[in-house]
Amino acid sequence: MLPIHFAPLQGYTEDAFRRIHNELCGGIAEYYTPFVRMENGGVRSKDLRDLKPEHNKGVAVTPQVIAKDACELRTLLDVILPMGYQKIDINMGCPFPLQTRHGRGAGILPHPGKVQEICDAIRQYPDVVFSVKMRLGLTSSDEWKEVMPLLNEVPLRHITLHPRVASLQYKGEVDMESFEAFTEACKHPLIYNGDVATLSQLQLLEDKYNLAGIMIGRGLLARPTLAAEYLSGKEMDTRERIQKARQMHDRLLAHLETVIPSEAQRLTKIRTFWDFMEEELGRKVWKKIMKAGNMKNYLAALP
Repeated sequence: MLPIHFAPLQGYTEDAFRRIHNELCGGIAEYYTPFVRMENGGVRSKDLRDLKPEHNKGVAVTPQVIAKDACELRTLLDVILPMGYQKIDINMGCPFPLQTRHGRGAGILPHPGKVQEICDAIRQYPDVVFSVKMRLGLTSSDEWKEVMPLLNEVPLRHITLHPRVASLQYKGEVDMESFEAFTEACKHPLIYNGDVATLSQLQLLEDKYNLAGIMIGRGLLARPTLAAEYLSGKEMDTRERIQKARQMHDRLLAHLETVIPSEAQRLTKIRTFWDFMEEELGRKVWKKIMKAGNMKNYLAALP
């Protein structure tokens, strides 16, 4: 069995979600925070609240950072490392234009000079264990080939690859031919990420490639028990999976009631819990949840 890593997703996998998932579902070797970033000249306070050790007790959490250059990376590390974290994941894979057009995430991949800056900065923190999450490129599936020699020369715990170009975001098929070429060129332990949603897909990846682990994001939001099922070797039926998801939901809603005073705002936030579960719930139930106009109707629509 391979270690399963929970990919970060902005707006979904904040600290409360991670704590509740870890307690009720489990099966995760490591959770990654939604990327910590610079905004208006400083580190976003929202990101720092998510990192507070008291919000992550008992959960294996690694902060993920996104930076356009070494200066931004150092600024982020200067704030995060004093919290006691010793592992840092560097995001070179975010596909969203809001980040890539500023040279962050996958936007750094067409600029080997900037990647070299990041690599030089990594060497300045010998006591920190770094990893990198990346895509094949921003617009070309060959862009990784120029930065791979740079990454191979720095100490990294692993590289996580999502085998798409960022311009596709999550559309189209993953490029497994390029992934295989990447596996041959990468000197670091390699984690696969991208479109993993079933036990059969997990087993296929385990059997076919020499991987250090598998990272799952949307697949775990659609099926929170997926990692636990894989590790136990026992597949739950749909009823059991939905029951576990409902337990997670109820715990998360109880948490939101303590931090969001407005019922309308709580509804907007908690409804996102079901965003990826249309197939699991069935379209009729899912649409009823998504269309509920108030908390009473929303709760009545839940499975």
